[in-house]
Amino acid sequence: MDVVTTQVERVLLAAPRGFCAGVEMAIKALAWMVRSFDAPVYCYHEIVHNKLVVERFEQLGVIFVDEISEVPEGSPIMLSAHGSAPDVVRSARSRGSVVIDSVCPLVTKVHHEVKVRVGKGFHIVYVGHEGHEEAVGTMAVAPDSISRVESISEVDALPEFTEPVALLAQTTLSHRDWAEVAVRVQERFPQVWTPGRSDLCFATTNRQSALMSMAPRCDAIIVIGSANSSNTRALERLAREAGCARVFRVNSAHELPSDLSGTVGVTAGASAPEELVDAVIARLAPLYGVEEVRITDEDEYFPPPRNLRDLQIAIETAITAMCGGSLTSRPSVDDRSLGASYVLASL
Repeated sequence: MDVVTTQVERVLLAAPRGFCAGVEMAIKALAWMVRSFDAPVYCYHEIVHNKLVVERFEQLGVIFVDEISEVPEGSPIMLSAHGSAPDVVRSARSRGSVVIDSVCPLVTKVHHEVKVRVGKGFHIVYVGHEGHEEAVGTMAVAPDSISRVESISEVDALPEFTEPVALLAQTTLSHRDWAEVAVRVQERFPQVWTPGRSDLCFATTNRQSALMSMAPRCDAIIVIGSANSSNTRALERLAREAGCARVFRVNSAHELPSDLSGTVGVTAGASAPEELVDAVIARLAPLYGVEEVRITDEDEYFPPPRNLRDLQIAIETAITAMCGGSLTSRPSVDDRSLGASYVLASL
């Protein structure tokens, strides 16, 4: 592999970076389906917003669809990590032989908050990006009782609601995108209800904080991730707002500019695998090595979806019994110890 033509002296590597707990869970769940069912396995929307991950699964026979009606009846179906509208979930369950919903638990929390608040007579003001799959799925939970905004001007354009107002958010927003809009909502609706714990994803916030901690030391910043990844684009915007002279979002090491020099910061969105980070650093080939800039450790773990766990246990039990093995002493797989980057690379 060719390296960048000018000399990069040092790489500052943000930590945490890359896969979050929700992405880890979703990728491992789809990998299990690929290994357990004959191709094709169908997935409603991209499992996560990363080009390499999607292409890797497509090579293994996964077909990504935008409508459940595109799935032949009786096929295995995976629902993406971003969350699906209730009617999509119902349609999938009536059409698929096996349906696994890999929605991130943090998104599920927001869906639950929508149901509870609307059930108590609230109107929801939802801060989210137009057309983003998470926002579309959340708004579909109560379409007649939710208004989406993503700017101060859109907040100002809201009517005076007769119902009490609740404020919720897309989990992958940057804190800056959320904060200024939230303040305006609170100014317009002083009695607005907000959840006791922020809807913003802890992993998204951690990656943004790590970026900001290293940005002042960087001559350039590389953000690894795909254009349709909301949290990746938030990292890119944040790096520019921090005043870094040169900011580049790349899908792979081959997209790096050839004239980088000095100190280069590297981070990755929550759906970017570590192998992309390794390839970027190898191509940069820093003269004085890599310094990790860590602001916290992440040990959050989301187990596989419940019906997937039940299916795994049923299959393991049947195979053990058919082979004459002991049901009490058969080894169990520690899902927590298997990283999604490792699972993805092994497919």
